[in-house]
Order: sequence, then C-alpha cells, then structure tokens
Amino acid sequence: MSTLYIVATPIGNLDDISERAIKTLKSVSYIACEDTRTSGVLLTKLGINTKTFAFHAHNEHQKVEHLLNILDARQNVAIISDAGMPGISDPGFLAVRAAHQSGHSVSVIPGPDAATTALVASGLPCDKYVFEGFLPQKKGRQKQLKQLVEEERSIVLYESPHRMMKLLEELRKYMGDQRMMAVCRELTKKFEEIVRGSIKSVHDTFQLRDDIKGEIVVIIAPKDYSE
Repeated sequence: MSTLYIVATPIGNLDDISERAIKTLKSVSYIACEDTRTSGVLLTKLGINTKTFAFHAHNEHQKVEHLLNILDARQNVAIISDAGMPGISDPGFLAVRAAHQSGHSVSVIPGPDAATTALVASGLPCDKYVFEGFLPQKKGRQKQLKQLVEEERSIVLYESPHRMMKLLEELRKYMGDQRMMAVCRELTKKFEEIVRGSIKSVHDTFQLRDDIKGEIVVIIAPKDYSE
C-alpha cells in the first residue's frame, strides 16, 4: 500500500510552507508538479532534491496512469500546484479519485489557500460561502453570472488580471452598483492589496489604473447584505 500526498504550497510568501510539508516532500519518491520550473524555485530554496515530473491541466488524464504505476510499485508520490492547494482550480482531483479507486492511501498536508485567505481578509460574511473558481470564459458565463445574482452566501471567484475589468463591468450589469465586494490581489506578497467597497467604487478604482497585475481573488457579498 502506497500513499498519495496532496501538499499545499505557499500562495506567495515562501515562508508559509509548513514543516510537515517539507518533511513530506523530502520523504516521497516523486513529486508531481503543475510546473516543474515554478516548483523548482521552491524546492531548491527548501533543499529538496526529490525527483519531479509535470502534472498539469493539459496532461493530467495521461499522467494519472503514470502516477498509479508509481504507487503500485510501492513508492509514495506528492502532488503540488504552483501555489495553494492542489485540486482547487488546479490539477489533483483525477489523481486523488484514481488513488482511492486503486486502494492506495490519500493524505492531505494542509496549508495556504487563496480562496479562504481572501474571504477572511475581505471583511465580508464568511460563515457561509460558495466557491466558483474561474467563471467560464465564453459559453455559460452569462448564465452563471445571472444565477449568482440571487446567491445568499458570499461568492468566491478567481480572475486573471487581463479579464478583471470585464468581470467588474459584468458585475455592475447583473448585480448593480451597490452590492458589496472585495478584490484581493497578490495575497501574502510584497504588494498585497485589498480593494473593498461597492461594486461601482471597486470598478472605478481599477478603471483608473493603466494595468492590473498579480493573482486575484474576488469576493462578492450575499444578496441583500448591507453595512
């Protein structure tokens, strides 16, 4: 019986890595990385020389069999993403499911997570929330936005910098100007920023900027929430 470890890695500040995560990454036979180059920076800093292989969104289906072959050979494997918890808008789900189905153990090493970090930092209700990840870029996007208008829990979204203004314009269109929200950018990094207010005020803030950079988490308040 072998173990598949799901290991959370820092979302920005490399000092957020846990001792247990370091010990696990040093002890396994292989580390499956979303991007071996990105992960290489972290692994080198930590003095970890474990063998790695690429395991990302474009090869996940093919690499699951390779990963199972390693586990079947009684060797342990860890999965890490570029940042945060694997499986949350990152590869990992298929491997975990396959490991369970094949009778192997699965162990999660918890740690940094952009969604919950942003939710708590937003100052918006966090007792109940729905995580939507990245909205569809084209087909189904408008339908999903219309459905979220009636959501009575806080909404957590991921968005890329170059689509941020489009999303803010869509939120104004479907949810109105006054619904509260927060945009959390570059969390745990040097230029960490939280822009909080009505949808209109947040839209106006970012509209004044020449460009928008960094990893972004968007929190939208529940329907009918007011301060």
